[in-house]
Amino acid sequence: MRAMLLVNPKATTTNSRTRDVLIRALGAAVELTVEETGYRGHAATLAATARVKGYDVVAVLGGDGTINETVNGLLNPIDDGTTAPASAGRGAAAGRPSLIVIPGGSANVFARGLGLPNDPVEATGAVLEALREGRHRTVGLGQARWSSESRYFTFCAGMGYDAEVIRAVEGLRGAGRKATPTRYVTTALRHYLLTDKRHPAMTLTGPGIPKADGVFMAIITNTSPWTYVGPRPVRPTPWASFETGLDLLGLQRMGPLALVPLIRHILTESEALPSGRHLVQLHDEQEFTLTASRPVAFELDGDYLGERESVTFRSIPDALRVLV
Repeated sequence: MRAMLLVNPKATTTNSRTRDVLIRALGAAVELTVEETGYRGHAATLAATARVKGYDVVAVLGGDGTINETVNGLLNPIDDGTTAPASAGRGAAAGRPSLIVIPGGSANVFARGLGLPNDPVEATGAVLEALREGRHRTVGLGQARWSSESRYFTFCAGMGYDAEVIRAVEGLRGAGRKATPTRYVTTALRHYLLTDKRHPAMTLTGPGIPKADGVFMAIITNTSPWTYVGPRPVRPTPWASFETGLDLLGLQRMGPLALVPLIRHILTESEALPSGRHLVQLHDEQEFTLTASRPVAFELDGDYLGERESVTFRSIPDALRVLV
């Protein structure tokens, strides 16, 4: 079995010694080629190359951003990971390399959503066992389209306040600060004081979906949890899964009286949906669109992608085979 391992040398929770151990362990099980990512978008280019060259497996040691790039490279037979191929859809996973995920980031939401340990060494043991037993699962993905571009996401997308927080944290990372759970929480609290809580920009529409105006913030999910605060899962859409369509939670109020009960609820282990007349909720939907009256912040899988005025979200069933 031929495998390409993509290593993000700047992954948050690994060092060179750990990476060497993991590389040796994988190399003992498969015919392994190792590539380090060097710039934004590099993982997509490498994964697309692996697909063209007929590799059986692409493994990733990195965080959710590196995994997202890799997935887009696997699904798009080009090197920029933006334009969706015509073959993307139900059952298309069979024609692509399988994916192995080894968590190396600060949150590792996709890996944990697959049931993998959050520790990279323990996760490597789990995927080596899956390799030996030929064990895998096929998961659905989300796809976001805007203007003439599109991109897949593995666990979440967002427009509005959450994307603004990610933008602020990425700015801090660019200044050399680590993206720790504490930094996300403090940045979210600080940014809440600055965000517009009076003039909602977004409208939700979709086939068979009641139109919803006045949306401040929208979280779109392909699985649950949406994210983690350290070890604690955050579940705004507890019914979401890799085997169903997309879920959405939209907020039509941003005041403390609306947010505090919601935050308390989504930080519990409850499988019940949040409640409130100020919430817009969708479950297991195939397609919907968010349109904004002004450009709003936009993110996919925790990666800030700029400001957008209209994005259409689609569910892509059975898109990716993962060894797990």
